[in-house]
Amino acid sequence: MTQPIRVVVANRPKLMRELVIETIMDHADIEFIAEIQNEDEIIAVVGGSHPDFLIIALDESNQRPVLCDTLLRLYPEMRILALAPERNRGVFYWASFGIYETEVESSQAGILRTLRGENECVGG
Repeated sequence: MTQPIRVVVANRPKLMRELVIETIMDHADIEFIAEIQNEDEIIAVVGGSHPDFLIIALDESNQRPVLCDTLLRLYPEMRILALAPERNRGVFYWASFGIYETEVESSQAGILRTLRGENECVGG
């Protein structure tokens, strides 16, 4: 049996955190491990829990959040999904020799495909 995909949900309005958590909780291959309400706690929680994915808010600038660079330098094996539901936009960030991104369908299906690794080959 494969290990479940471990997910931390952070830095979103409470309603959005709850909707994202509800979306992933219904899937046996995805394990919700932490909810973070305060952005200042993200680095510490990620460092202590070592999730496969961190789901955060995508800010309005359409720029890669600085937090992504920091976290992906510290934890290059982790993936980050940044969501902006009010703009119907999601972006998936990962690191290899650099930090990459690709657009994500802003839906339950888009979130689940990203968590399951189905978007990693797209974009760059």
